[in-house]
Amino acid sequence: MKWTLFQKIALVTFITVELLIFVGASVRASGSGLGCPDWPLCYGRLIPPTKVEDIDFDHLDLEKFREKAARHGRDPASITEESLRAEFDAVSTWIEYFNRLTSMPVGLSVLVLFVASFGQFKLRRPGVFAAAVASLFLVLLNAWLGAQVVLSGLKPGIITLHMALAILLQCMLVYTAWGGTSAPWRLKVEASAAPGLFWVASTLLGLVVLEGILGSQVREMTDELSRIHQGESRSDWVGELEQSMSYIYHRSFSWVIVGWTLYFAWRVRRSMGGFGWLELSIVGLVFAQMVLGIVLAHVGIVRTAQVLHIGLSSLLVSGLFLWILGVWRARSASARG
Repeated sequence: MKWTLFQKIALVTFITVELLIFVGASVRASGSGLGCPDWPLCYGRLIPPTKVEDIDFDHLDLEKFREKAARHGRDPASITEESLRAEFDAVSTWIEYFNRLTSMPVGLSVLVLFVASFGQFKLRRPGVFAAAVASLFLVLLNAWLGAQVVLSGLKPGIITLHMALAILLQCMLVYTAWGGTSAPWRLKVEASAAPGLFWVASTLLGLVVLEGILGSQVREMTDELSRIHQGESRSDWVGELEQSMSYIYHRSFSWVIVGWTLYFAWRVRRSMGGFGWLELSIVGLVFAQMVLGIVLAHVGIVRTAQVLHIGLSSLLVSGLFLWILGVWRARSASARG
């Protein structure tokens, strides 16, 4: 299929958002969310320091740092120039700063997409135009929410919402890239099989999203237990996590997804005679997520596994959403006869 200029812009925007999701996952996995404790500057500087000697403490508003510490559950009185000097971590600071930098291409590309979407409106593609407008709104909302993540002291609910909106943004961009042409891509499937495949894939997407919500709750609980038992070995408190209902549901529900994925693969093979790159990617991502989940559950919170677990989940949702769009168009074409 030949890509239009608008579709290429949407694809570039999608890639920048995906990169930001992986970098954001790195921030969370490394615990660098407060690497730059102030916003929009970092330790009062436009370019963050590489060593503590570069920080001009005379120009830092320590009261703001103390307010943030209180929101993070720390004693505000413990925040002094000396404590900030002792706690400064250049690696965490630059990981968080890189996260902020990768958000800039997202903002620029989604703005270009928004301007270009007026051409789609003129071509009577209101759904594509609406998705582009929604994408700009989601980027602005998540930029504001990103500031709240820092200002709230990494409040768990805000972090999860921040991630959820990023994945919703991915779906909006998938739709703009898919629909920004006179002949959107569709699956080559028998007309009679399209409706059934649509509901099988939609159910799988719903299961994946639900599992993601459960996973976010488990991750938030892990962060909270790690904070409460700071300095203790993970083996001393992991039993408390494993006995929680959220953990049990998350672990057990993953097998439901594996089973439904196998059913999805069987239906696809029966109706389409084989697998294309998208079907193979969806099935592969599901099993990759299963392996990563086992690593996180039985080996420990391995940072690389955690980053991949979060980042690949967004790719899985995006891939499934694109497949659903393809089978939906095939279904609509069959309905028109």
